[in-house]
Amino acid sequence: MDIFTNNPKRILIIRTDRLGDVILSTPAIKNIRNYYPNAYLAFMCRPYTKDALNGNPYLDEIIVYDKDKRHKNFLATLWFSFTLRKYKFDLAIILHPTNRVNLLTFFSGIPRRVGWNRKLGWLLNVPIEHLKQEGTKHESEYTLDILREIGIPIVDRDLYFPIHKDAEHSIETILARHGISENDPFIVIHPSASCPSKRWPQEHFSQLVKLLKEKTKMKIVVITAEREKAYAQKIVGENSVIDLRGNLTISEVGSLLKRSRLFISNDSGPVHIAAALRIPVISIFGRSDPGLSPERWKPLGNKSIYLHKNVGCFECLAHNCTKNFLCLTSITPDNVLEKALYLLNSDKS
Repeated sequence: MDIFTNNPKRILIIRTDRLGDVILSTPAIKNIRNYYPNAYLAFMCRPYTKDALNGNPYLDEIIVYDKDKRHKNFLATLWFSFTLRKYKFDLAIILHPTNRVNLLTFFSGIPRRVGWNRKLGWLLNVPIEHLKQEGTKHESEYTLDILREIGIPIVDRDLYFPIHKDAEHSIETILARHGISENDPFIVIHPSASCPSKRWPQEHFSQLVKLLKEKTKMKIVVITAEREKAYAQKIVGENSVIDLRGNLTISEVGSLLKRSRLFISNDSGPVHIAAALRIPVISIFGRSDPGLSPERWKPLGNKSIYLHKNVGCFECLAHNCTKNFLCLTSITPDNVLEKALYLLNSDKS
């Protein structure tokens, strides 16, 4: 049942975690817009995830909250709350719980605040029981649960990622510079991730590139964020590939993936860009904690495959693993090659 007697006129959606999380929240944006078609709808995010929202047709505005730099300390956050107060939002939908966001919306005077009952959840008007750590459903469904709790019906579950003409032009120029014409097929590899427990070994990626080049005759493009270039150094050093590490914006990554035939990556944000664009994608998973498992974080869509092996750990120690990340190393290049050829052949039919 809808908890509001009057339709909110100005709604703020908030998600200040990572890229993939924001992309997995895009169905929520569309469903909110569908239920409140005349509301002013804004989304608050971190600076580097803005490109995943810029151009979303269901949003009126994107508000950037720089929690790592400009708004890092308490006084800066308090000052930011005065900025939010000027918008006169009457509803905040907080998709990811943090102490600062719950404080921020409280100090901003937003009268109705909905989110998970964690990290100062008592500041919310509608605190919802947080069970994500159980990993019984996908993250996108957990996000939609917040909408269900306040009576917003779910009519669409499709992810959305905006494609911009300037980014497409930039990618076409880059690809042409590397000898890839408009109709040439290629594969994109993303061997980095946010922590060691998510990184398939470089040796495995390097061997996979060799196998892919042999079996498909396609060119291979390697991408990473600027700060993660080292996680592909061996791959680039041992193979003839197109090295675009650290050179692309998030928007350009989307345009690159849209042009590709296949994307292979560790569990990371770009996986969800590919899924949103309906590009065949393989995601490699390590950890098996319920809250971090493929059940919660796998790429969505019928062109998406994930690889994961349970190696019998009673408790995952994450980056303190004492088994040399056996869950990752036990996935072989041949395992990934088999799935890659399956997707490439399926995409032809």
